[in-house]
Amino acid sequence: MSLRVDVRHRFGDFELDAQFEAPPGVTVLFGRSGSGKSSLVSAVAGLTRPRHARISIDGRCLNDTEKRVFVPPHRRQLACVFQDARLFPHLSVRANLLYGRRFAAVRPQAVGFDPIVELLGIGALLDRAVAGLSGGERQRVAIGRALLSNPDMLLADEPLAALDAPRKAEILTCFEGLRDAFSIPILYVSHSVPEVVRLATTVVVIEAGRAVGQGTPEQILGDPALMPAGASQAGAVICARIGRRHEDGLTELSAGGTPIYLPEFYGTEGGMVRLRIAASDVLVSRDRPRGLSALNILPATVERIAEVDAAATLVTLKTPAGPVLARITRRSIAALELAEGVECQAVVKSLAIALDEVGQG
Repeated sequence: MSLRVDVRHRFGDFELDAQFEAPPGVTVLFGRSGSGKSSLVSAVAGLTRPRHARISIDGRCLNDTEKRVFVPPHRRQLACVFQDARLFPHLSVRANLLYGRRFAAVRPQAVGFDPIVELLGIGALLDRAVAGLSGGERQRVAIGRALLSNPDMLLADEPLAALDAPRKAEILTCFEGLRDAFSIPILYVSHSVPEVVRLATTVVVIEAGRAVGQGTPEQILGDPALMPAGASQAGAVICARIGRRHEDGLTELSAGGTPIYLPEFYGTEGGMVRLRIAASDVLVSRDRPRGLSALNILPATVERIAEVDAAATLVTLKTPAGPVLARITRRSIAALELAEGVECQAVVKSLAIALDEVGQG
């Protein structure tokens, strides 16, 4: 399924004017709070009627203001998950889930009740009242109800925003499972870098009501011009294979044949993970350092040096693991005599890699 969106609308002093395409997979609308992400999802869902809109999914028109076409929300075959789970308080968990089936489109690849219950880990909750559920449990039930409506696309509007850190981790894992186990495309709203790293197959950057960039997580997170916080938020996204676990609490990964060590990470040995290395956490050395506590040392070649401000630069390094970014001072560039083509070493502390930015590859 591919979603095409062209929306223009004014909300008071705020002008929404955005065009983008969401291909199969998880497309994350990424940007600051108030940038217009939720307004776009609302237009796609049919909850608002923009002044100008052309919205279609796989060629099926949902909204075309020029042709005066507007498909009402309940006929769009889309399912929504919001910050608030919005479950029916008078129904059990099972009944909430089965309610989604009442609106299910009839198609042969419909997602089954049992696989959804198993993936979301809610089998033990089926006969419970929703009033006694935790925030994370409620959100898992809401996701299940949405999926059981058999939608063409799942719309998720910052579904983790109201949860604490442990519950966020729990629901993020659920979304990773949905992405990998089912073919339902997801349009996901977030301003969180870890969520982009772990979930996105496509990222659309929304700034002041406009789509200012679109690409893979590697392309977007590696471009400081597209990051809400600029170069301070830039970093490289790399894929690695889970290797053996060491007795001292470290897990060894392999990225392009280069070992990368993380604090104990729970995943299936041989499985793939995707992780982010922040540019601010990377040191550069001309020679392979000795007597250093950092364990992750990647041979590198300077590909590009870009000035960030009067004092800082962003260096793109080619490594066996893939491109890595380093944010270092102009003084360090001069002292190390770094230039395009110079060979060096990229150094990263194991503890500097945030585990909430490591997800299933």
